[in-house]
Amino acid sequence: MKRACVIGWPVVHSRSPVIHRYWLKLYDLEGGYEQEAVRPEEVAEFLKTLGNHGYAGANVTLPYKEAALAAADRADQAAITIGAANTLWLDAKGLLHASNTDAYGFMTHLAQEAPDWNRGKHLMVLGAGGAARAILQGLTGAGASKILLANRTGDRSKALAQSFGPRVSVVPWEDRSKALDGCGLLVNTTSLGMTGKPPLDIDLSALPFDAIVADIVYSPLETPLLAVAVGRGNRTVDGLGMLLHQAVPGFERWFGVRPEVTSALRAHVAAHLEAS
Repeated sequence: MKRACVIGWPVVHSRSPVIHRYWLKLYDLEGGYEQEAVRPEEVAEFLKTLGNHGYAGANVTLPYKEAALAAADRADQAAITIGAANTLWLDAKGLLHASNTDAYGFMTHLAQEAPDWNRGKHLMVLGAGGAARAILQGLTGAGASKILLANRTGDRSKALAQSFGPRVSVVPWEDRSKALDGCGLLVNTTSLGMTGKPPLDIDLSALPFDAIVADIVYSPLETPLLAVAVGRGNRTVDGLGMLLHQAVPGFERWFGVRPEVTSALRAHVAAHLEAS
């Protein structure tokens, strides 16, 4: 019986078990998906001996995504570009492979919900952490030619923008609202607006009414940012779709079946979010 897990510290907040256990049951597969709370001083050894723990692979959540990339014997271009890994698997020779599926998850959901997202207008990304790097990788890889990047810490946004070249330029955090003038897509990659976090302080008045607003936060499902966008008539893309789609490649690697992201899965995970 093949088994996979999610590794983190803490790990109890992870929604990955809800998704993967749903698919295991749906496709009637013999397999298991567990949570592994691994202490920081033990994570390097755990990753190197993943197979000895009985796992064919793993998801990796905070704070171990960079450590997962460092532990891998092989890494794909997405993980290298983003500088972190969230999906691991062992091949037949026992080599540990690493990928980052966050960009894939975001772009797949974005293309489904708003296939016309890239209409020649400039785009705007808020945040400069690992999620922002993944989103920028996805957007530039899909052909975005002008992206504005705003972050509360200016030095981080400058460093991130430089790594993507001239297509990404920095906007000072205090100018984030007025920079929305003429914007075709706004993406929040920060934790602002998440349950238990302060709301995202941004004025959407300058944002065109035909712009798309995306938020990678999925708890709550409708963040304050998305609620304001809906109220003014903008199309919105929530964070749950990214969460579901990023899980697909790992499940296929571990269990040999490429799962579908369906409305039933979305309802199942949404119900779990509401209950927790």
